[in-house]
Amino acid sequence: MAPESSLPDWIFPPPEGFTADDLDHLPHLPAHTELIDGSLVFVSPQLDFHTSTIYLLEAGLRRAAPKGHRVRREMSVKLGPRQRPEPDLIVLKPGADVRSSATYYPAGDVALAVEVVSPESEERDRKRKPLLYAEAGIPHFWRVENDSGRPVVYVYELDPATRAYVPTGIHHDRAKVTVPFDMDIDLAEIDSI
Repeated sequence: MAPESSLPDWIFPPPEGFTADDLDHLPHLPAHTELIDGSLVFVSPQLDFHTSTIYLLEAGLRRAAPKGHRVRREMSVKLGPRQRPEPDLIVLKPGADVRSSATYYPAGDVALAVEVVSPESEERDRKRKPLLYAEAGIPHFWRVENDSGRPVVYVYELDPATRAYVPTGIHHDRAKVTVPFDMDIDLAEIDSI
């Protein structure tokens, strides 16, 4: 007789890995669990910089978003059968199927994905996730870095021919862009949050 385990069943992944749909059915997963390449990824507690930066950008995106665009915080995006990461922020395109019961949005509904880089997520946020977002066709991506307690926003746009992101700007004091819509976010406001 095998010893009884107090570990949840999901601690032992299936041989083929988990699927994006599994995230909705695995009991007692830690909050904000992501699925990258069929593997569950658990996130560390957020630093104050991370939380404050998300708040600052979320407020700025909401102020600037034209009618029909929606801003969502920490909602997962289904990129494919084995990919369901959770960007820090997403902007949904007009016409996206917005439901109060949604646990994720399909990549085709996302105009912008934003990742605020944390020490534990540097590799994922700088390398793996942008590649996955680009391959899924998300047209815009922002990577936000901590520079001595101030956010620096690296802005990327999808090259439709190569399905890869190309850099379009680095914003230190203000994130002033025209796509996916006009906005001007004062990044120095982080000092008053």
